[in-house]
Amino acid sequence: MDEQVLKVQKIKNGIVIDHIPCGLALKVLKILGIEGDIGSTVTMAMHVRSKMGWKDVVKIEDRYLDDREIDKIALIAPTATVNVIRNYQVIKKHHVNVPEKIKGIVRCINPKCITNQNEPVEPEFYLVSKNPLVIRCKYCEREMNAQEIANNII
Repeated sequence: MDEQVLKVQKIKNGIVIDHIPCGLALKVLKILGIEGDIGSTVTMAMHVRSKMGWKDVVKIEDRYLDDREIDKIALIAPTATVNVIRNYQVIKKHHVNVPEKIKGIVRCINPKCITNQNEPVEPEFYLVSKNPLVIRCKYCEREMNAQEIANNII
């Protein structure tokens, strides 16, 4: 029996974010600020079968990520890979890694934290655990889990 296959057009230049945990592709697009008409082709596939189970995939043409954006992706999709495409070829494959120190990327959930008091203090966190993902605020020591982190990315 022939299996039906959905073919997605290759991109000439840009990025492919692969191995996103199932159901998180929309959050990846949101944290990258991709909404509405961005002038480039964006392809998103959710609940795609892979050798390791199910995943989401995002392809963005003519866009590259800086280290800060990769750190944001790592916080919500720590299993993701970012493939850099040039002239239809993968020139670099980057496995995201949750940073030990997270500065200016996540808002603290503690409303009394100094970072939420209109003071010129940038939120800063330290990695407590990768699995399950837990980070701790440098200032108020409030811990945040993966869901709280995903909902508070700046």
